[in-house]
This record gives sequence, C-alpha cells and structure tokens, in this order.
Amino acid sequence: MSRSEHSLQALSWRKLYLSRAKLKASSRTSALLSGFAMVAMVEVQLDNTYDYHPGLLIAFSACTTVLVAVHLFALMVSTCILPNIEAVSNVHNLNSVKESPHERMHRHIELAWAFSTVIGTLLFLAEVVLLCWVKFLPVRAKDKGTATDPARNGTTISAGVAAAITSTSIMVPFGLVFIVFAVHFYRSLVSHKTDRQFKELEELEDLTRLQNELDNRGDVSALQSPTSHYP
Repeated sequence: MSRSEHSLQALSWRKLYLSRAKLKASSRTSALLSGFAMVAMVEVQLDNTYDYHPGLLIAFSACTTVLVAVHLFALMVSTCILPNIEAVSNVHNLNSVKESPHERMHRHIELAWAFSTVIGTLLFLAEVVLLCWVKFLPVRAKDKGTATDPARNGTTISAGVAAAITSTSIMVPFGLVFIVFAVHFYRSLVSHKTDRQFKELEELEDLTRLQNELDNRGDVSALQSPTSHYP
C-alpha cells in the first residue's frame, strides 16, 4: 500500500469515528431531553381556578411538541445509521471502511447532530422558561385576599410572577451565551477543517511530485542502461 492510499484510508477512518461519536452524542442527548419534555407536559398541574392567557398555553404546548419532534427525529437517524457504522468499526480490516454508510449519509448525520445539540438545546431552554411561567403564575391568584396579598405588602408583583421573571432573566442571558458559543465553535471547527484539508492537499501534492520525480528517474535510467554496455 502506498503512502497516499494509507493517508486516504486513515482520513476515512477518522471520519467514521467522528460520525459514530456524533450519532452516539445525538442519541443520548435526544433521549434525555425528549423524555424530560414529555414528563414536564404530563406532570405539570394546571390550576383550574386561574385564567391562563391563551398565548402562554399555546406557546408551552407548541414548544414541547416541537422539542419532542426534533429530538425524536435525531434519535431516529441515530438509531438507523449507528448500527451500520458500529458493525464496520468493529471489523479489524482497513478496507472495511468502504462498507460504512457514513460518507453517503454525512448530511443526515450532521442534521441529526445539529437538531440534537443546537436546536434541541435552545428549545429546551425555552421549555424551562415556559414551564416556570405555567407553574408559578397562578400563585398570584391564590395569594389574593390573604396576608400575603401584594397590595397589602406594598409590592407590585406576586411571588409567582417574581419567580417566573427571575427564571426568564437567568435563561435569556444564558441562551445568548449559548448562541455565541455555538457560532464561535462552528466557525472554529470550519476553520480547523479547512486548514486540515489544505495540509492534506499539500501532502498529496508533495507525494505526487515525489512520485513523478521517481518515475522520471526510472525512465532516464532505463534509456541510459542499453548504451552503457557499448564503449
């Protein structure tokens, strides 16, 4: 096996291991977050005596449904592709990497990874904020007419609204930090891949140049060898 072929196979194996790691991370994250979203929707207890705003309930229901759908899609892709990649990676044969579907299914793997780690995480943060509002907002109605009434204490908001606003004020900056980190990480990763590809192209060009020089030397020596037997 030549050096260039060995480099190409090593690159294919690195892509295979990276795809397998992404699918494993997507499956674990999606299973965890989708399960939490389902439990949050089932276990949340709405107060029948409180008049919820329709927009809040619609937002909570839509966010939970989209969150579960996104993570289930990522989980489905991981479940379908990961066994085929695992079967190839467990075979101790360098040429078996060609049987793996990670090259053809590269877009699906990247889409599942993005859904699970980026879109799914943002939806999960929104889910936590909406859950806090749905859970703590009725406290204001229960406090009316009691010793803890905001009007009697001289405050403008109740404890439930204060708790919901506190969770929102914490989650919004954290969400912005998450978005900035995701953009920075993606740009750094693209820059790293671009640098690696340029280095690999330079190595291939050097190997091609060296191979051409060796072929030219072989042709010259073959042309000069018959004349060396005659004085």
